[in-house]
Amino acid sequence: MPVTEDQLAEIEAQRAETAPTRRVVAEGMEARLYSVHPVLDHGFVRVVDYMGDDAAICQAARVSYGRGTKAVSNDEGLIRYLMRHWHSTPFEMCEVKFHVKLPVFVARQWIRHRTANVNEYSARYSILDREFYIPAPDALAAQSTVNNQGRGEVLEGEEAARVLDILKTDAGRCYDNYEAMLGQDGQKGLARELARMNLPANIYTQWYWKCDLHNLFHFLRLRADSHAQYEIRVYAQTICEIVADWVPLAYKAFEDYRIGGVNLSGPAMDCIRRMLKGEAVTQETSGMSKGEWREFEAVLAPTGER
Repeated sequence: MPVTEDQLAEIEAQRAETAPTRRVVAEGMEARLYSVHPVLDHGFVRVVDYMGDDAAICQAARVSYGRGTKAVSNDEGLIRYLMRHWHSTPFEMCEVKFHVKLPVFVARQWIRHRTANVNEYSARYSILDREFYIPAPDALAAQSTVNNQGRGEVLEGEEAARVLDILKTDAGRCYDNYEAMLGQDGQKGLARELARMNLPANIYTQWYWKCDLHNLFHFLRLRADSHAQYEIRVYAQTICEIVADWVPLAYKAFEDYRIGGVNLSGPAMDCIRRMLKGEAVTQETSGMSKGEWREFEAVLAPTGER
């Protein structure tokens, strides 16, 4: 279960409360505020707080009073200009705070994005719940034979059953030993900060993660990408849906120029110019390595063939 009964009651109480404010609010984000968005088998993402909207980005860019221009088309054009030319500071004026429940091994990938404020549930003071990420059958894949950090074909039949049994058995045994080591029922036991070291990396943790929009876009560009690991990608995709409701103009620009766009090297641009002139360019004549050429060909391929 992603949230406990106590957490549900707290969330419902928060969503029931309203307060007058002079702050700018984003209606799309107000609808999302405090709501729980399930991810994986026991995880979730929910918005705890936020600041700013599309108009705040424009206001910061113009250093103006109030909400800037009244014409939405002007704001949209400015936002797209800022995104197109990598003017990141105005996007930093918007911030969001998420409450995220996620497996520890996903958290260790996530924390590599160091441009955020993070406060994690402490297993030094509290006892972690018996909740583990166990992959769904379609996410249980073998090691890729062509990519050292990727997945290959999905496991099936007896092999899939064998691996799932190992994951469930090991997780349960580790947690049983964790509980047995803790000081409970009159026994002195081991300190919580030491007992936790025996827990598996698929146990769930929770944190508050606060980030400005510029750095959030950087996180989403990498983690919502189809090449990102599935378990962190589904969190990023959920956050993408939330951000699209929060700052729709900025998110559309992000989709067009970051997710849907590409960066090309000098040699790649030279190849395109030569191709436009009718020249047949090959890897040998391109000035690019084989790896660069494969990536270049992938960029030029029709969308459905990438």
